[in-house]
Amino acid sequence: MKPGISVLTLGVADLERSLAFYRDGLGLPTEGIIGQEYDHGAVAFFDLSGGMKLALWAQADIAHDTGLAVQPISPTAVTIGHNVARREEVDQNLAAAAQAGARIIKPAQDTFYGGYAGYFCDPDGHLWEIVWNPQMLPPEG
Repeated sequence: MKPGISVLTLGVADLERSLAFYRDGLGLPTEGIIGQEYDHGAVAFFDLSGGMKLALWAQADIAHDTGLAVQPISPTAVTIGHNVARREEVDQNLAAAAQAGARIIKPAQDTFYGGYAGYFCDPDGHLWEIVWNPQMLPPEG
């Protein structure tokens, strides 16, 4: 397997609610929900930098596709990191997330490695870290 991830899919309880959070609240670009003509096919894709995509798919549909039972979201199982280029962008991004309905888990603060970061959970409990790390600046674009 080549190293790389092209799509990160989040299982969500309410696809419309999550679409509104990511599109309208966080401002991520999307064509909206597609695949509704297929049983268990409704999904929303968001274009991210570097060609990566974020997908939202109902947990019930993931369970149907995989044969696994729906499980509660565990915010400590996976975190999604969003690196920003400037320290002040951490506060701006956390404020935008809170305005969109996110729950701030940890307000932005200095980190042990010399950065500045904070955490929020989306409406389904997926944990995002917004981080400025002077040793790991995000790619342009």
